Amino acid sequence: MDRGTEDVLDAVGPRLRALRRERGITLADLAAATGVSESTLSRLESGQRRASLELLLPLARIYDVPLDDLVGAPRTGDPRIHLKPIERFGMVFLPLSRRPGGVHAFKMIIPARPQPLEPTPQTHEGHEWLYVLSGRLRLVLGERDMTLPAGEAAEFDTAMPHWLGSADGGAVELLILFGLQGVRAHVRAGPHRASDGAAGG
Repeated sequence: MDRGTEDVLDAVGPRLRALRRERGITLADLAAATGVSESTLSRLESGQRRASLELLLPLARIYDVPLDDLVGAPRTGDPRIHLKPIERFGMVFLPLSRRPGGVHAFKMIIPARPQPLEPTPQTHEGHEWLYVLSGRLRLVLGERDMTLPAGEAAEFDTAMPHWLGSADGGAVELLILFGLQGVRAHVRAGPHRASDGAAGG
């Protein structure tokens, strides 16, 4: 097996783990949906089990991604990024990066609604940096309830209860950098007004 093929296969495990966590799926949920045991899935993600077509096909079906994307096979001669929207919690996420592990970049779209949603804060491991492209974002972070207009940024540990939504019912577009395992995006926003209470690192 040549070095390039080995590198591709070595990257499958971290890519699968990152994808599962992005979708908010547990190993138990994935095992029930695919018929592959939790121990096999865990070993596959940790690199202790080599990826095979038999294992990857049901995973590609559950994640609804092409097998090439799951494996991370390089596209030759085509520099375009083929975005596949992910819909979660009534919002749309467009992955802007393909690297396994590390920091992931997304464009996030919160659709307009007649009435803004009530916050339902969530927690998960990682660190998040966001920048408001358009609209007015409502960011609930622990006990703090903030409104960020276009051009403002925030950075926070996602182990803290947090929720993102529209402040006024209008559509909101964001850029998000998200790092698993506490990986931080070392980008800082410009000075904020104290009244905004925007989160900083």
